[in-house]
Amino acid sequence: SRDQAFLLPPDAKDWLPADDVAHFVVAAVERVPLGAFAVRPIPGGRAQYHPRLMLALLIYSYANGIFSSRRIERATHRDIGVRYVAANLHPDHDTIATFRRANRTAFEAAFLQVLLLAREAGLLRLGTVSIDGTKLDANASKIRSVRYDRAKALREKLAADIAALTVQAEAADAEVQPDPQALPAEIARREALKAKLDAACVRLEEQARAEAEAARPEYEAKQAAYDAKKGRRGRPPKPPEGDPPPARQSNLTDPDSALMRRSDAHEYRQAYNAQAVVCAEGTQLVLATGVVATTADAPSFARTILGMEHGIGLPKTVLADTGFASAEAVAALEAKKIEPLVAIGRTQSHRPYDFRPPPEPKTARRITEPWRLAMQARLESPDARARYAHRKQTVEPVFGIIKSALGFTRFHLRGLANVTAEWNLIALAYNCRRLHRLRLAT
Repeated sequence: SRDQAFLLPPDAKDWLPADDVAHFVVAAVERVPLGAFAVRPIPGGRAQYHPRLMLALLIYSYANGIFSSRRIERATHRDIGVRYVAANLHPDHDTIATFRRANRTAFEAAFLQVLLLAREAGLLRLGTVSIDGTKLDANASKIRSVRYDRAKALREKLAADIAALTVQAEAADAEVQPDPQALPAEIARREALKAKLDAACVRLEEQARAEAEAARPEYEAKQAAYDAKKGRRGRPPKPPEGDPPPARQSNLTDPDSALMRRSDAHEYRQAYNAQAVVCAEGTQLVLATGVVATTADAPSFARTILGMEHGIGLPKTVLADTGFASAEAVAALEAKKIEPLVAIGRTQSHRPYDFRPPPEPKTARRITEPWRLAMQARLESPDARARYAHRKQTVEPVFGIIKSALGFTRFHLRGLANVTAEWNLIALAYNCRRLHRLRLAT
């Protein structure tokens, strides 16, 4: 009977199975030091909640596919597991969103504590790891991206329209108008759009100047070699330009995101490139994360792996696909006694019974770089080939679980720093689910 009253107050634990992941999340969050949280020093008019409670609420909600702050607030009333983790309290969505934006350090600390807990339990061995990246939609539309040349043209048009509307508004002040606030509102909307376009142009110009300064030493070296050459010298090196190309774009909603696509067969999306380092020793736990706003994976390869040194520790071997091939990254990893196994060229042959026709044969790329030749020779050995075969079956299922099982296909925050914190949070939620399942299996 739904009208049956309880004789005694029920224990919230009795509503959940003893092996529910909620118990594991609450226990794991207790290990996070309070100094890692950002708490308002002066309480406002709203109720205050313990930071560990808020962190456990976010982790458990993300682990169960609830990402919106409004849906998390609603789940504290409707979902028994969420209600237990929230200690039968009901933080409002604004409190949840503010805590999520302000506690990036707490997410990183909890991420490390869960990995240390796995190591203490004997479930984590840091030997071979796999790294890969996936494109996740940003909280912005691609139609809000504007080209540099178009932004300059729109700025001039908006300036002219604002001047004309200002004259019209001044003339209307002397006459009786049915809606005297209409013109000032139109002016304000155009001024707001012009301010966004101004900021976009400034961002693109600063980015172009930074790229030009970074490329100047290489240009000067080439120019010196060109000047020292005698006889027929060919074309002189082109100096780096400080102005952005006309076709370069910036998004007005989330300037840190970029237009990118998974492959030539997919459409362009306003997205981020989210990367993860996964344990290839059988646990499939996420050991490190990274988010970049570029399609290329190679520039952040070494930085992501070497960043593990101050956390769970450095691995012995790294497995990566051809998108991470970089001479600088390979040299940096080998300097730290890490063995990189990076694919050179295509690693999977065409399936013999594929429904699609076989592709047209292409001329094999001629490899001349010494490090590529050395890596190719290393991967031809049976031992290295057998170890590299674990890359695809360890890291790619993690992205499949995050996208399909958890339902996380787009970021809810904006800005590279906030997106990085949210990616840490979803990786933390995945690790809690995975580690909880591993503990049950043992």
